[in-house]
Amino acid sequence: MKIKNRHCARSEAIQSRKRSAGLPRRPKKKWGLLAMTAAGFSLLLVAACGFRPVYGVNRDTPLGVESRLAQQVRIENIPDREGQYSRNALIDRFYRDGRPVDPRYALFIQPVTETLTDLDITKTSDATRGQLLLDTVMFLKNLETGKTVLQRSLRSITSYNILGSEFATRVTEENARQNALDDLARQAEMQLNLYFKRN
Repeated sequence: MKIKNRHCARSEAIQSRKRSAGLPRRPKKKWGLLAMTAAGFSLLLVAACGFRPVYGVNRDTPLGVESRLAQQVRIENIPDREGQYSRNALIDRFYRDGRPVDPRYALFIQPVTETLTDLDITKTSDATRGQLLLDTVMFLKNLETGKTVLQRSLRSITSYNILGSEFATRVTEENARQNALDDLARQAEMQLNLYFKRN
């Protein structure tokens, strides 16, 4: 015959009192199954509405947008120093295996306009931060028909600190400018990707 010690007997008594008192039991965790079901249902809805990824190939797009940019789009010269930087950024994004031999389209980008604005004016009328706004317009021209098939306005806004040293301020301003130009190149690539995915 086994003899229960006082500790075990006491814990059993407490558990039986809780059950008899009608305390609510902890609900079973069914959220994992519910979340998986909801995720699967949402994927079916996305597939049903005709969702197609921008990148990659399938039965509808045997040639991916990356290949079309690399093989069919020629980037024309862009005036000014900022334009040359933007063109080089586009070349790095488009041409991974060399430039197109027989392009079907030409990409034109207007000269980049720049607007500088002083922000955070102190009581002594000194600015502690500057805002840089870059604007341009891109055109995609079909070389076979001579028609412009795509036109989009591009804009990028960035800011930088105005420091006590003029040289340090120039460095931060130039870094902000390059970041904004990289963003314009990214926007141009995205607009072309969307166009080629639809056409």
